[in-house]
Amino acid sequence: MIERLRALRPLWVPVGILAVAALLVWLNRPLPASLAGLRTAGPYAVLAAAAALAWGFNRGRCFVVAATLLVGYTAWQFHHSKVVFTAVVLIVPLNTLLVMLYPERGAKYRAAYAWIALLAAEGALLWWLGSVHHRWSFDGWWLRSPPTPLVARLVFAAAFAAAVWRTWPDFKPIPVGNAGAIATFFVAAEWASDSGIYALFVAASGLILVVSLLQESHQLAFRDQLTGLPGRRALDERLRSVGANYAVGMVDVDHFKQFNDTHGHDVGDQVLRLVGRRLAQVDGGGIAYRYGGEEFCVLFPGSDIAEAERALEAIRASIETYKMAVRGTDRPKQADEGAKRRGAASPEKNLSVTVSIGVAAPSQEHATPHEVVKAADQALYRAKKGGRNRVSR
Repeated sequence: MIERLRALRPLWVPVGILAVAALLVWLNRPLPASLAGLRTAGPYAVLAAAAALAWGFNRGRCFVVAATLLVGYTAWQFHHSKVVFTAVVLIVPLNTLLVMLYPERGAKYRAAYAWIALLAAEGALLWWLGSVHHRWSFDGWWLRSPPTPLVARLVFAAAFAAAVWRTWPDFKPIPVGNAGAIATFFVAAEWASDSGIYALFVAASGLILVVSLLQESHQLAFRDQLTGLPGRRALDERLRSVGANYAVGMVDVDHFKQFNDTHGHDVGDQVLRLVGRRLAQVDGGGIAYRYGGEEFCVLFPGSDIAEAERALEAIRASIETYKMAVRGTDRPKQADEGAKRRGAASPEKNLSVTVSIGVAAPSQEHATPHEVVKAADQALYRAKKGGRNRVSR
């Protein structure tokens, strides 16, 4: 349950921002005179920041969504006409749907510049539609607006479904942010007759993209992508405020080079993911980190060395008794199917993995966190020298 809740954390950003925007609409309190400019300038700033961050972080889909929202908002601000509104609420979801159909290749590869040309052409089209007096009638039931015409609602639904589809299976912040932004812009379009509410929800859609970009960049900096554990930088940050009472365990996969040489790097990655999953379940309040290579670190804030040693011994035993099925080329990628294959007769080869662990705590000789980590690493060396697959102090 805890792991599922952690996986859903990226969803908190769009839901939270959308809830705050809805609360502000419900309160219906005008901005102070000194901040009145935020109602018009705010969405420009947030959407421009989202597009710039997406470009800088080389996130193609997010850039297209942010830039399309910026073009659409600008057109509607300068030309409050029925034809422009209808074009905007069609272009935004159509661009989103189209970009979701292509794999993510970044915002700076050669073919991506075609999106900039398309956005420029769409901006010119919207400007022309707003500048020329048209006799086109939009009174058909499928184009009648506002609020959003039926045909645009259908395209919004398809774009949102495609954006949600792109969140699976990793459920990362940026894909979730893309889905949240398109949903929030739909809410804005439904309130297009009220300029204040419309601007608020457009700004909220841009803010969702900005926060999701920053959230994913934080994960890339502080979380190991292979195992899903916090990385060494996160460990360094945590050690700065760990307090006086703690213990540290250093964990190393036994014979890891042999796994790579014999079975290939894919199997080596499987081994690291297995060990990472087991360490994430450590008792005693331990927090597992990917330290580097085949080495992990487990921090026990508020625990003494005896408590940490018992928890690490239990994890060591659980890793030793687990039989890892090596993925064959025809082995299902889904975890459920893989579990079924492990329980049945199968030509797959089962491997046993063991780890060596060193544990240490603050003492007169090792007063600082850096010295404790070094002492745990020395204890790990003693565990390996003593025969591996054991916990040593």
